[in-house]
Amino acid sequence: MDVYDQIAQGRLKRYFRATRKLNGPGLISHITQRSAGREPMFIEDDDYLYMMGLLMEVAEGRSLKVFAFCLMPNHQHLLISPQEENLYDAMRDLFSRYVMRFNYKYERKGHLVSGPYRQAVCFDDSYLIAASLYIHMNPVKAGLSASVDDYRWTSSRLYTDPSAPDSFVDPSFILEILSEDSAVAIDKYRMLLTNAGGLEADHVLEQEDAIERFRRSLAETFPKLFRLISRQNISAANAGMDLLSADALEEQIEAAQRASFHSTPESRKAKRYLIEKMAARGFTKVEIANQLGISRKTLYNLLKSHD
Repeated sequence: MDVYDQIAQGRLKRYFRATRKLNGPGLISHITQRSAGREPMFIEDDDYLYMMGLLMEVAEGRSLKVFAFCLMPNHQHLLISPQEENLYDAMRDLFSRYVMRFNYKYERKGHLVSGPYRQAVCFDDSYLIAASLYIHMNPVKAGLSASVDDYRWTSSRLYTDPSAPDSFVDPSFILEILSEDSAVAIDKYRMLLTNAGGLEADHVLEQEDAIERFRRSLAETFPKLFRLISRQNISAANAGMDLLSADALEEQIEAAQRASFHSTPESRKAKRYLIEKMAARGFTKVEIANQLGISRKTLYNLLKSHD
């Protein structure tokens, strides 16, 4: 079964995945990988530089778009989008080659990384903006840098400095969500980075919903801007998917919770539509039933009648 059919039918749970990852062309993924135990992943500047070189090489060789990255001493963040169905191969190349070189250089054996990399798919523009900000704020939140611009091993400068040189990292896709005018987009992104620093942000390696919660905090802090962002749905369209934005989905869920359930063809069609959109956003069938205030049996009957 096609992966997009699995999403629409709710056969995949959350879009934060360590296994059963999505591999469709155009999907934008926040990839995280951490070192095993307390082992460092990067020790010398040469290690960071080698990983950046590898990322550029793999991106070019595997038709991989890189939107943002941050290399931390014991973990890393990548915001990427494969243009072919080859995410597995690209990430295998990237991490296995780095581990081989690291082990050889430091004369060590054993696992460097803690396990499979994790993937959070960005189905929504506001989630994508939140993920990008989170990645670039990571060094400051971890106490490694006084400001975003002071940390070397990140793509933040491409988002905040109009004079930054061209790179294999492309910030334009995300910046254009904020404005078609590049100067205005950079100003908005810099403003978000400055003001978002005071917002609480859980550690994404520990809390699966850290980015979503951070997104909601951003939307509450900058309601006008995030309402505009949520109307565009550029991220889903990039992957050829027809998805409701996060805000639109929440509005429909709230409307469904207020409404009584009427068994008419129109109401059943509306319920099925909302169920499919919730499933595509990563909700399980149990979560959908609970949020809509219907029994699981009713939910299954609705999906069965649709089939």
